[in-house]
Amino acid sequence: MVFGFGNKGIIVREAHFPGREPIDAYGNGGFRFADMSHKGSLLLLPSGIYGWDMAEGDSLSVDRFDRVLNETGVEFLLIGTGKSMRLVPQELREALKARGISSDPMGTGAAVRTYNIMLAEQRPVAAALIAV
Repeated sequence: MVFGFGNKGIIVREAHFPGREPIDAYGNGGFRFADMSHKGSLLLLPSGIYGWDMAEGDSLSVDRFDRVLNETGVEFLLIGTGKSMRLVPQELREALKARGISSDPMGTGAAVRTYNIMLAEQRPVAAALIAV
């Protein structure tokens, strides 16, 4: 979330960057990209980069991936599961597959590196990155 000042005090807005950028750094509970930093987890989609309310150890349930499932132009989803790789539950794999999206879980560091390469190759990739 992003805090901004309005005429009624502080307004909380959903964190969103309207573009596709590589991740420059990760760690200390967040990420750096586009000369900015973000504390917390991220969804990197064709429509932009979004803050994601997800922490290491949280359930990888279908409802947590709604934004990904409603996005167009995604064929590959890299799931950065935190410090170590976790398996994606069958229900989530099937929901992604039904929308033509193949998923690949890996530790967040590996997901960041793979995302940056696939983005540079202009491939139809998205990433769900849990902050470490």
